[in-house]
Amino acid sequence: MSPLLSVTDLAVRFATNDGQVTAVDGLNFTLERAKTLAIVGESGSGKSVTSLSILGLHDPRRTTVTGSVTLDGTELVGAAEKDMRRVRGRRIAMIFQDPLTALSPHYTVGEQLADAYRRHTGRTRAEARRRAVDMLARVGIPQPQLRADSYAHQFSGGMRQRAVIAMALMCEPDILIADEPTTALDVTVQAQILDLFAEIQRDLGTAIVFITHDLGVVAETADDVLVMYAGRAVERGTVREVLGSPQHPYTCGLLASVPRLDSDPDADLQPIEGSPPDLLNLPPGCPFAPRCRHTDLVGEQCRTQRPALLSVGHAAACHLPLVTQKRLFTDQLNARSSA
Repeated sequence: MSPLLSVTDLAVRFATNDGQVTAVDGLNFTLERAKTLAIVGESGSGKSVTSLSILGLHDPRRTTVTGSVTLDGTELVGAAEKDMRRVRGRRIAMIFQDPLTALSPHYTVGEQLADAYRRHTGRTRAEARRRAVDMLARVGIPQPQLRADSYAHQFSGGMRQRAVIAMALMCEPDILIADEPTTALDVTVQAQILDLFAEIQRDLGTAIVFITHDLGVVAETADDVLVMYAGRAVERGTVREVLGSPQHPYTCGLLASVPRLDSDPDADLQPIEGSPPDLLNLPPGCPFAPRCRHTDLVGEQCRTQRPALLSVGHAAACHLPLVTQKRLFTDQLNARSSA
């Protein structure tokens, strides 16, 4: 069976006053039905740009999108705006990072949910109103009949996030793209939202793209993981493979910088040295080479040749031999645990 969503050689370039920025460069991944893909990386790695490209939300006057994005075999890159409007919300819905800016302050939450539903289904106002109330109840908002008549600023942060999720689910889309949906929430509300996503996927069979930098969220929610750095995919695999046996120095650095229950609570975290590269002036070769602690084991190849992510299954775009990768990264994580 073919994947629900297939992204092939996706590239996104922005025209700026300083030159052309390649924010996403040759990205490839697939998403199966009822599965969750986590896209992980630091700010500026290209995660959100990728999600906006899938939905065709970039300004065509200053953005060039090439490659292929297919939904059930239908090409989305270059599709007419009228065709994309039928896809957005109906087939693919997005939950943006800040729910307060995603909701209009001028209309009640119920009006916004109902309007989205009517646009895609042509139902009456009364039917759309009932659907909005039902969906608010489904995502756990108390007194949904009353809350439908409230404005976004009258909701707590957790309730706003639930309202945005309800809006995304109004038409029961095939794919839900969640861009950092729990970043601004406290731990208790975050756990509730993650449980809600699991329930949605179980009940509706929705495929989910989780965009995050939180590896704890990844471990709890994802089936597969795509690690991005400087607009490129540097590692790909199942959540067990990527988090349990990382093959790229960047992935290992992300894991080493997160507190672990099995490590000394007084031990220092191990940050990744340096900063992400300037996308206007990417270094030749591996973009992570200036921050990598293992380049001396490879030599000039790291600084002159861009490593490719070629193989299927668990793979990393790294010049280190696979055996050396596994030994070094296992030793690093074990040293962190016993510190």
